[in-house]
Amino acid sequence: MSQGKRLKALMESDGMVIAPGAYDGMTAKLIRHADFSSVYMTGGGTSSGFGYPDYGLLTMTEMVQNAGRIADTVDLPVISDADNGYGNELNTFRTIRAFEKAGVAGVHIEDQAFPKRCGHLEDKELISLDDYLAKIRAADDARRDKDFVIIARTDSRASLGFEEAVRRCNAALQAGADVAFLEAPQTIEEVRAVPREVTGPCLLNVVRGGKTPDVDFAEAKEMGYRIAIVPGLLLIQVIGACDMALTAMKAENRHPVPIADLSPAEAFARVGASEWDPRREQYRDAPPQAAE
Repeated sequence: MSQGKRLKALMESDGMVIAPGAYDGMTAKLIRHADFSSVYMTGGGTSSGFGYPDYGLLTMTEMVQNAGRIADTVDLPVISDADNGYGNELNTFRTIRAFEKAGVAGVHIEDQAFPKRCGHLEDKELISLDDYLAKIRAADDARRDKDFVIIARTDSRASLGFEEAVRRCNAALQAGADVAFLEAPQTIEEVRAVPREVTGPCLLNVVRGGKTPDVDFAEAKEMGYRIAIVPGLLLIQVIGACDMALTAMKAENRHPVPIADLSPAEAFARVGASEWDPRREQYRDAPPQAAE
């Protein structure tokens, strides 16, 4: 079963897939260890891992490579940020082929102009609906596996209003997308309205401190959302934990007690040491040679 088919099966069986955001292999493994069924490769987190803000500064190749590393690390469906396809519909076609080859379950493509910005920042520029739909049609045509999930994201709520954002979602679904992602609804009433007014499965982006009100996952599922991504949870926690540890080391003039007080062996166990240790003996004990 392909990862795209696995993601679709989870959407059917669980009602709503919750995908915390990973920005590298370690955070992906922590998500798996916490028993979540899917991983979201956050574009903002990936940019931060390179030392850049989420301003569209990474290339398609850099994003695909990181998505591939994450998909190779965990046997879970990985949903990846693919920004705006990195160009026009031709670039989008190549982008889909590259992400699909990297092993992810699906990607979302947005209607921002390049360079794009985080969906919860101001001053985003949009492309026309016609240009956006050309990208969605190209994405649909590019996938070799029809279970590879195309998620159509629109950032039009901020500048064009909620009704236009709904219209773009529905048009993208008609153009071949599997899931609609209306970014940054601004009130709880709008959050509730998205699954009612969009004629297909919907994704909710859960960003603490962003433009969308905080929503309980059970409530979002009851509203009708099929996927909830939580991009910044681990990234923000890591920033806070690192700030605390570095401040404590300066103040105490010694290695402080970390939040997770793990030995080196315990830390490596969290990223799969138990899977690698048996291989030390497995490949050293050669099977007996058959007699000629």
